[in-house]
This record gives sequence, structure tokens and C-alpha cells, in this order.
Amino acid sequence: MKKNNTNYPLKAAVRNMIEDVPVCYSNWNISDVKKMLFEKIKKIGTINYIYVIAKDKKLVGVFSIKEVFRRKGTAKVDLIMQKDLVKVRPYTDQERVAILALKNNLKAIPVVAKDDKFLGVVPSDVILSILHSENVEDFLRMAGIRSSFLKISKGSSLYLARVRIPWLILGLLGGILAAKIMNYFETPLKDYFILTSFVPLMLYLASAVGTQTETLFIRNLALDNKFSFLKYLLREINVGFLIAAILGFLLALVSIFWFGSSAFLGFIMAISLFLTILTAVLIGVCIPFVLQKFKKDPAIGTGPFATILRDIMSLVIYFSVSIFLLKLVQIL
Repeated sequence: MKKNNTNYPLKAAVRNMIEDVPVCYSNWNISDVKKMLFEKIKKIGTINYIYVIAKDKKLVGVFSIKEVFRRKGTAKVDLIMQKDLVKVRPYTDQERVAILALKNNLKAIPVVAKDDKFLGVVPSDVILSILHSENVEDFLRMAGIRSSFLKISKGSSLYLARVRIPWLILGLLGGILAAKIMNYFETPLKDYFILTSFVPLMLYLASAVGTQTETLFIRNLALDNKFSFLKYLLREINVGFLIAAILGFLLALVSIFWFGSSAFLGFIMAISLFLTILTAVLIGVCIPFVLQKFKKDPAIGTGPFATILRDIMSLVIYFSVSIFLLKLVQIL
């Protein structure tokens, strides 16, 4: 039976917990466990594991139900139980519970109080339900929609428009700013139309690399929120450096041999793309990290907001580098 626990936050582990699970003591043998199972089988809500507690109700171990049928009746529970436990507190967020289950290949996660007293478990069917709902919510947030899947699926047209339009308005403002940036650089680059024709490619590659970086970073945050940010950032910069160098070189070749531009214009595009991709990598890592530090959902740093920021930064970098290098050549 699932415990109500309405005094806890809606997504707390204890709100998804059931109490009717098989429990035994460490001084029991397998025959005692079998007897307990036969007596309580009708009341048990999940039977993947047998949870071992001490006399003070503290959780001290766990073993698979399979061990009950593999071992002899005289086998001692304290000799077969696993003492290195994966467990959560009542206030642990449900998404963290689901991720722990996946990471450790577990069918259920025990919930314990601060003094390690056993409270119950989050069973496998609930874990699957959590994974589904959290994934849907993450996808909605990445699209700039901060609402539950249930509300979205059953909401009215007015409600759906209301939850979707805020980020779209921000996108509109970002697009207007991008247009102003292009208009500002139009005159200095009027004799180099080929540079302007590559703007969509610059924006696409920056967005693609940035989205990849964000997705991988948020996944790492979810699996291990204590990992070294600096070490991860340096690794992503190295990866971004390699990607930027390869794509920049290929773009230079395409612009020269396919579009017939000069080698210098190809060099400008390569340098611009290189800097644009590195910037996209930094945005993809730093924005979710800052949001996580401020106890905000890192997923809201992806999608519309990150796309707008990447597009504006890409335009500024591309046009600024182009004008700087063109003027530098004229001076020389």
C-alpha cells in the first residue's frame, strides 16, 4: 500500500513509497524468511528484495528474493545480505530516486529516516512512472514550457497558448536584436556578400554543438551532482577545440573550392566558426551549471533561452572577426 505522506513535497521520495514490503532480521535463516513470506504474501506490495533490519528498525542489509530459493534453509541472512546499500531520504527528489535505480540496476529503492530507520521502498512500477513523467517535463522545459504533462495534455487552447508564448516572445525579441546586429554590420560587409550567405550555417553549427553539450552536461548533473565542474569544463573545451578545428577547416575548403571565395575569406570563416563553436560549448556548460548552483532546474537553460543567446553571440563573433581581419589586411 502506498503511503500518503501529504506533509512532504509532491515529488519527495516518501510520497512515492510503499510500506508493505518483506522485512526480516539479520539473525534469521532462510527458513525463517520463507515462513514470513508465506504468512504475509497477500499483504506484500513488492517482492523483488528482502530488506534486513536490526532490532531498532535500522536498515542493515538487503538481498534478492532469488536467494531465498537458491540457498539452503539453514543459511544465515547476515551472511548473504548485501551491506553496501543504495538508499534515499524521505525528502529526496523523485527524479534522483529513479536515476539511482537506473545507475545501480535496482528494481526498488529503500527509503530511510535520518537515523537509518527503514520506512519503505519506492517500487519498480513507480520508478518507471517517475522516469516517464520527468522525461516529459524535461522535454517541455527544453521547449520553454514550464507546466506538467497532465496540464498540457488536457489544457484548453487558451492555457496552451499562455504557457508557450513567454519564451516565444523572448525569441521574438532575440530575433529582433539579431536583425539589428546584422543591419549594423551590413555596410562594412556590403562588398563581401559571400560572408553573409554563410550566416545560417554558422548559426546552425553553433546551435547543434551547443545542444549536444547541454544534453550531455545535464545528464552528468543528474547522474552525479558532485562531479568536478572544472575538470568537466576543461574536457568539454578540449572536445570543442577539436570539433571547431575540424569543422572550421572543412568550411574553409568548401568556401574556397565550391563557392570560389578567396583563401583569405575562407580563413575568416574558419576562424569565426572556430570561435563560435567554442563559445557555444561554454554556454552549453556554464548556463546549466549556474542554474543548478542557484537551485534552479538546469533544463530551463536549454531550448529557447540558450538558442537565442548562441545566435546573438554567433552573429557578433562572426561579423566582428570578419571586419577586424578585413581591416587588418587593408592596414598591412
